[in-house]
Amino acid sequence: MHPRHKFTTALTAIVISMSAPAFADGHAADPNKVVATVNGTDITLGHRIVLKQRLPQQYQQLPGDVLFEGILDQLVQQTLLGQQIETLSNGSQLTLENEERALRASDEIRSVVDAATTDEALQAAYDAAYGNAEPETEYNASHILVETEEAAAALITELEGGADFAELARENSTGPSGPNGGLLGWFGKGAMVAPFEEAVLATEVGAVSGPVQTQFGWHVIKLNETRIKDAPALEQVRAQLVDDASRAAIEARVEELEGGADITRLTATDIDPVLLDQVDLLEQ
Repeated sequence: MHPRHKFTTALTAIVISMSAPAFADGHAADPNKVVATVNGTDITLGHRIVLKQRLPQQYQQLPGDVLFEGILDQLVQQTLLGQQIETLSNGSQLTLENEERALRASDEIRSVVDAATTDEALQAAYDAAYGNAEPETEYNASHILVETEEAAAALITELEGGADFAELARENSTGPSGPNGGLLGWFGKGAMVAPFEEAVLATEVGAVSGPVQTQFGWHVIKLNETRIKDAPALEQVRAQLVDDASRAAIEARVEELEGGADITRLTATDIDPVLLDQVDLLEQ
């Protein structure tokens, strides 16, 4: 809750001491149902729902019947205290305007996102991204990283003599995969630096390639296996598609609105940024 909303009766004490059953009548689902009236001012079920969503997380986790009376008491107290004020302070009025601005923007964003992330829109985005995608080959390789070409060549000689690749990697590799026998796991094209990738692509499964030099040193590479990676199912990438579509739609909407708006603004050269910290200005 906002710092202004601190009352003599703490919500902590209310939710611990109060408990009552939820509505049992058929109007419980109506957000406009009046649950209390304070000097002619109505408090609705919707007000209680909104307040609950803004409570600190530890309170939201409490059972609904525990919060039932506590939330209503909170709203009654807010109403009573608020009725004693005829005009909001300057700071409070500005806060209210900012809150309304943010809420209106949030509603518009929700509308834009809903329109951009329909099942049809996501299917179209999926088809565009993956519909013509060629199956991708992935590679599983191990390597031994050493400092010199001579050291790499000596390791290849040992391997040709029957030495175990993983054991040599554990004993000699300076790379982080050394303790794991040099295993790099699965990767696709573009994941490795060019000389390393070129060597992997030119190597047959089970064979060893090297010495190969990169900016990290000299590598002895073994290609363990390959596999074909098909395009992911829509559900596997739905979250990313939603995120991408939402971001693009919001940016497009803002750009559209800015293009048709009459906007003027001051810059840091027009007004001292230090003024942003002068809260006392709100009391003038």
